[in-house]
Amino acid sequence: MSHPVTVTDTTFKEEVLDSELPVLVDFWASWCTPCKMIAPIVEEFATQYDGQVKVAKVDVDANPITPGMFGIMSIPTLMIFKGGKAEERIVGYQPKQSLEAKLQAVLAAV
Repeated sequence: MSHPVTVTDTTFKEEVLDSELPVLVDFWASWCTPCKMIAPIVEEFATQYDGQVKVAKVDVDANPITPGMFGIMSIPTLMIFKGGKAEERIVGYQPKQSLEAKLQAVLAAV
């Protein structure tokens, strides 16, 4: 069973931008209720897409530089990176089906 990788300001480039696989990044904070609601879906994607997608989590309170670089203004924000570029941005809680459709669209794009 695969788990999301904890990414920091220091490891973001290596773990996300330089990743061979597409990366789903969850920008979250411990005090954020919608973040807690979306967390089990993100965990599920880590297992479901193991080997196809890397799933990463960035705690915005502990790592303020990275969210600032990508203009994260509210959380949860999920971003999908492919080839080092941000391909999709999803702000706020959304149901699993909606998130999965966006993830699959990025994966299908050549």
